[in-house]
Parts: sequence; structure tokens; C-alpha cells
Amino acid sequence: MNTIEEKFLKLGIDNAPGQEVREDRNGAGAVNPDEILPGAAVDFSHGDVNVTAFEPTPGALEAFVEGVHRGGSQAYTEYRGDAAIREKLARDLTAFSGQPVSGAEQLILTPGTQSALFLAVAATVTAGDKVAIVQPDYFANRKLVEFMGAEMIPVRLDYLKGSAQAGLDLQQLESAFVQGAKVFLFSNPNNPTGAVYSRSEIEQIAALAERFNATVIVDQLYSRLLYAGQSYTHLRAHFPATDNLVTIMGPSKTESLSGYRLGVAFGSACIIQRMEQLQAIVSLRAPGYCQAVLQTWFSEPAEWLADRIEKHQQIRDALLSVFRAIEGVAVRTPQAGSYLFPRLPPLRTPLKAFIRELRLLANVTVTPGTEFSPHAGDSIRLNFSQNHQAAVAAVERIAAMVEKHRLS
Repeated sequence: MNTIEEKFLKLGIDNAPGQEVREDRNGAGAVNPDEILPGAAVDFSHGDVNVTAFEPTPGALEAFVEGVHRGGSQAYTEYRGDAAIREKLARDLTAFSGQPVSGAEQLILTPGTQSALFLAVAATVTAGDKVAIVQPDYFANRKLVEFMGAEMIPVRLDYLKGSAQAGLDLQQLESAFVQGAKVFLFSNPNNPTGAVYSRSEIEQIAALAERFNATVIVDQLYSRLLYAGQSYTHLRAHFPATDNLVTIMGPSKTESLSGYRLGVAFGSACIIQRMEQLQAIVSLRAPGYCQAVLQTWFSEPAEWLADRIEKHQQIRDALLSVFRAIEGVAVRTPQAGSYLFPRLPPLRTPLKAFIRELRLLANVTVTPGTEFSPHAGDSIRLNFSQNHQAAVAAVERIAAMVEKHRLS
């Protein structure tokens, strides 16, 4: 196998949200009809963006239509995005993160946060570099680092240890920097576990990165979807070396705006400039008309966001109750975001085959834990931003499948 084939093989997309193999239940020899568990299809690989589950941000569609009517002036913005929208977001993100953000120099709009992540990694990592990566963490982090030809140095997240801390092994992070890691990439809240880094952990990350002059890329996509009693510490507010920091956010599952494909990255002016140069070649800009939807971001009625959080918390607690009733399951209570990452008991069936049966027999799609860490072969990830009743029924079917395949 040549180098280019190896490079793309590592990107593997079969388990990416919405990309899983969709087999026909009626296919030859696919399933035994007598084994099918009845129930509505639930795809936990991504959040349900249908308005039957959660309404998008108020005014989003109207803002999009207004952008269309503006025509060329909205369709062909600067590569880094419409200047007026960037200024509006800079004010919002300054207030949100606790540190000034320049809309002109320190912020870029991208075609989704996935694009922002790609641009940020490409702007800071090159072949032969060493990059510290949390395990488990967002599936694209590892794949992008390997695609760039860099060496990944894993840092363990002991997320089942407790809830006061996310569980980052700070000694391993320091060791990664000692070994030469020049970039640290992580998500907060953590995707897939929903763990939120404590103030102490954030302060120590900032101190280590400053000590070793390392660049940090932090994905804060779900930092607005915080559950009752949970505080959040922005790395930007504790990171003096702002030239070495990029924060990624955007309207997504929290606001039911995923389909508009909008992301925002802010931080080091130098890195943002590199990201714009690359975006100009890769995709030109964030979708022009869609950029107008960002006028509604951070401008939602306070009661609307509070209601959104409360409904997600109710779903979270209901699903946790079902999972914790399954003998041998271990799962952390997410402090933010819309993800559950249960560790299943020992099964007679390999995880890949078990997930296939979930899809074909139980009409439930989940993501294997191995997408987020090679050590998570006994875990699955669920995005519970779903219809409440359908999600609970789907997890009950998962419980039934676990009992069917439990290693006795």
C-alpha cells in the first residue's frame, strides 16, 4: 500500500454521523424478521434537527431570506466573512469568553465548525510535528493530525473518575510537551462524554502551554448548553499567550442550526490569517446567504435558551436512568452538550457487529467508541438531542440488545 492510500484509509468515514452503512432489513440474509424489535428509527449518530424535536433559533429562517434578498453583497463576502457580522460576533464573543476579540483581525467565519477545525489544524500543524490529543475526544481530531503527517501523543481523560474534574491526566499533558508537542487539541465540553473541564484544569492547561510555548486549539461548540449548577471556564480568559490560541464555536445542535453549516474561529490574528488564506483555496468562504443567520446567534430570547437546556436535561436524565438500570454499564453524567458515552458490559458479540444489529434489529444507530479513542472498544456514543419519547424507547431497545448479547 502506498503512502497516499494509507493517508486516506486513516480518514475512514463509515461511522461518521449520517454516513453509516444503511442496510436494508429485507436484504438477503440480513436479519431474522422474528428478531426485530418494533420502534421508530432513532439516529443517535447526530442530533435531530427536525422541527418536531427542537425548533431552530427564532428568526433564523427570516435572517437567511433577508440575506438572499441582499444578493451579491451577501453572497460574495470577504473570505473571512461579512465584516458587519464579524463585528457583531466579536462583541458577543468578547462578553462570552471574557477577553477582547477583534472582528477585523481575530475572527473568521467558516463552513461549519468542522471546517474551522480543519483550517486551524492545517494552519498550525505540518508533517513531522508532534501534537497532543485527548483520548477520548472528537473523532476528527486524531484523523486530521494523522492526515497532516504529524505524530499524535495521546493524553488520557479519565472521565468516569468523577464529576468535579473532567479527568485530564495533566502529567501526561506535561510529558507530551516535554516530548516536543507544539500543539494541544481538545474539546470542552468533551465530545463524546459531556465532561466539562474544571477551572483548575483549565488554568493548568494554560500554564503548561505558556511554559512550553505551545499552541492550543480548543473546540467549545457546546459551551452554551450547560446544565443546572454547572460553571464553565473559558481557556481564553486564562491564557496570556493569545497569539498561540484558537477557539472554535458556532451555532449547531444547541440552536438547531446545524444545517446552515456555520462555524466561527477566533484567537491569534496570525493563525486566523493563515486560516483565511487556506479557506480562500478550499471553500472561498462560509456560505454567503447562510452567514446572515449568525445575526440571530447570541441574540436568542433568554427564556428560549433556558427552555432548550431544560428539555435536553430532561432527556439526559431519562436516558441515564435507563442505562444505569443495565447491569455492568458505566456512564458519566454529562455536564454540558448533548452526548452520552456509556461503557457497555462484556458482550459475546464484537462491538462492530453489535452496532450493526442495533441498526438492523432495533432501528437504532449509534457511533462506536473507537471513533473517539482506540481504548473505547466497549463504548458507544449517543447524541440525545432527539425527540424525548423516541430517544427513551430507543435506549430501552439498546438495553434489550445488551441483554441478548451479554457475556454470561
